[in-house]
Amino acid sequence: MGDGRAKTGTRQGIRLLRTRLEIKIHALLEKYFPERRVFLKSDNDTRFIRLRPATQLIAFAGSSFVVAWAIVATAILLMDSIGAGNFREQAKRDQRTYQARLNDLAGQRDARAEEALAAQQRFNAALEQISVMQSELLASETRRRELETGIEVIQTTLRDTMQEREAARSQVAALEQQGDGETALAAAGGGAPMDFVAEALAQTAAERDQVVEDAQTALLAADEMATQIALMKEQNDQIFRQLEEAMTVSVAPLDKMFRAAGMPTDRIIEQVRRGYSGQGGPLTPLSFSTRGEEPSPDTLRANRILNQMDKLNLYRIAAQKAPFATPVKDAFRFTSSFGFRRDPKTGGRRMHKGVDFAASLGTPLYATADGVVTHAGWQSGYGRLVKIQHEFGIETRYAHLSRLRVKVGQKVSRGDRIGDMGASGRVTGVHLHYEVRVGGKAVNPMIYIKAANDVF
Repeated sequence: MGDGRAKTGTRQGIRLLRTRLEIKIHALLEKYFPERRVFLKSDNDTRFIRLRPATQLIAFAGSSFVVAWAIVATAILLMDSIGAGNFREQAKRDQRTYQARLNDLAGQRDARAEEALAAQQRFNAALEQISVMQSELLASETRRRELETGIEVIQTTLRDTMQEREAARSQVAALEQQGDGETALAAAGGGAPMDFVAEALAQTAAERDQVVEDAQTALLAADEMATQIALMKEQNDQIFRQLEEAMTVSVAPLDKMFRAAGMPTDRIIEQVRRGYSGQGGPLTPLSFSTRGEEPSPDTLRANRILNQMDKLNLYRIAAQKAPFATPVKDAFRFTSSFGFRRDPKTGGRRMHKGVDFAASLGTPLYATADGVVTHAGWQSGYGRLVKIQHEFGIETRYAHLSRLRVKVGQKVSRGDRIGDMGASGRVTGVHLHYEVRVGGKAVNPMIYIKAANDVF
């Protein structure tokens, strides 16, 4: 019973404390928010609304919150507007800088194209000169062999003449001995034998003089031929030097181009040689002697040059089969490079497996190397897509086309038109997405394009 009274007393104390606290709070609110009445009067009745201090406090707090929120929101909008203006200005400045850089790159590209055209013309002129020099070399080699054969004939004739001269001298000596005996007989019996001996001696002397004259003529002819052979050897050496220099100037840049593209030159040359294994023609190596003699230094030198010419020709064939060309020949600009970038659709970071060329709708697109079309149709994301399979395990892709101009299975050569630039598939504008894949793995196409620009 005592516990019940204690609990009741405690509850009464709490209520009393709560009542006093409420009274103090109400008095404090009355001080700042006294009770107000809002009268509403009509034609027949008058009513009022009583605004208690707590109600006024709630209304004041709500109004303060709304005003504060409006001030903060306005400040945020102003700051965002100012920041957006600055960002737009910065974006415009960046765009102008980027456009100037693109124009500069376009100028450099045009200059490189002109240099490549000039280099190609020089290369073709060098090939023509090499062909002419090769013809002259073969003609001079044939002439040299004819002269060597002529010298051998003259030397044989000279040896025969010398032998005949020695025989004539022996006959003269024998006749002179016979002449001494017959002189005594002539003194005893007559002069006829002496006339015969004199005539024979005169004829022998004439033949001897003719043999000596022929020998001197042959020696002069041999000296003249030796001089001509020396001149021809000097001329051949000059031709060899020019050919060797031309080969060095022609082969070294091509070798550098393939190595810059990361392509093993030895394996590529061997693969091309297997595909073009026919023999014969002007580049056939000079044949060695069939008499068991060692080949001459000129023959070895000529064969080295012909081997270099063969290597140059194989490089030319390989260059046609690798994507060293640019798929767009009209005016364009690069809009995206190979590598990770911000996705234009989602805004996330994503791997870009090619390079983008932007130009007008319908710009002609060309194959960058010889090959076979393995795909010509629609593919998700790529839009209208052309795939070309090339030698050495290389594949090129041309995406977002507006029109296809090739079919599956069609063989194409470098420079053949394969389609038109468009905006099909997953794009934000008109452009060409160009890929190069080696063994199914995407590589940077600019490796090949820059390697060719450095040479051509």
